[in-house]
Amino acid sequence: MTTVGDAIAALEAAYPVELAESWDAVGLVCGDPADPLTRALLCVDPVESIVDEAVERGAQLIVAHHPLLLKGVHGVGTDTHKGRLVHRMVRAGIALYCAHTNADSADPGVSDALAAALGVTVTGPLSPNADGRTGIGRIGELAEPEPFAVFVERVAAALPATEGGVRAAGDPGRAIRRVAVSGGAGDSYLGAATAAGVDAFVTADLRHHPAAEHVAAGDGPALVDVAHWASEWPWCEQAAGVLRAGLGGTVDTFVSTRRTDPWTAQSPGAASRTGRSTG
Repeated sequence: MTTVGDAIAALEAAYPVELAESWDAVGLVCGDPADPLTRALLCVDPVESIVDEAVERGAQLIVAHHPLLLKGVHGVGTDTHKGRLVHRMVRAGIALYCAHTNADSADPGVSDALAAALGVTVTGPLSPNADGRTGIGRIGELAEPEPFAVFVERVAAALPATEGGVRAAGDPGRAIRRVAVSGGAGDSYLGAATAAGVDAFVTADLRHHPAAEHVAAGDGPALVDVAHWASEWPWCEQAAGVLRAGLGGTVDTFVSTRRTDPWTAQSPGAASRTGRSTG
């Protein structure tokens, strides 16, 4: 009989907990490692719609990238949103396991999955750990150089659609060959991407001031900003593969396609509606 604990062992072999940042909260959130496991659901965000899907699919385990209880809590009463989710999962016999910054740093990890989705062959980490192999982000190369405008369309086609879409900053004709990627919020790695000498940097949650200062400096890569959820979603299939290999095919694995990006609508600005340019 395959158990939840067997799945945890497989996940922690691939995404060692010691790779997690000191502030992070990774591991088993709720559930019994001794419980039998036949179905597992992989996702980015452990939110209500994902718990709904786990119940519908009869899954006994949710494997999520983002932690449910990242900040310290004093209780999980049902008078709080997250407490209600914990109680729902416990009552339904669903365990929750989270692999966050340990999955970011692992080799392969979140950014390897993002690079693979974009057709980028990884050559090493963007911000390496002491071992030179693990660390945040990845650097790699496209098979052939292509104009930045084409590369931006490549990114948009490779990742799931979101209301925010894909934003870009750079010369449309710039030749792109060497690429840095960092799943999740990555503007703290703008300096590392510049130092690496890459042609483009793909990440999420780029803030106004860091991005503007980077562009103004004029000596770094072109920027591609995608939705946080979309940048990490390719990891779900990677983690599903970890479970398939580690558990010998004894557990059915499902990657959720439910979009848990928080933005649900977009309206064009006045310039877009009237045809006026802001440039």
